[in-house]
Amino acid sequence: MVVEMLLKGRAEQTIAAAFDDFDVSTTDRDTVVRGEVVDHAALYGVIGRVQDLGLLLLELRTAEPG
Repeated sequence: MVVEMLLKGRAEQTIAAAFDDFDVSTTDRDTVVRGEVVDHAALYGVIGRVQDLGLLLLELRTAEPG
């Protein structure tokens, strides 16, 4: 499944380093992280990374690849 997260703030370099296996981009005020996870356990691992970095998760969307 593909995951897209909207994170508060523009810390593109810090987030890109922590999520090097994801695409990272910014909006006017926030950062978007998008990438594929293999299962729900991997999804919870990604959410754990967000929490470990002290980032605020504003939105999380999932979709099937393609």
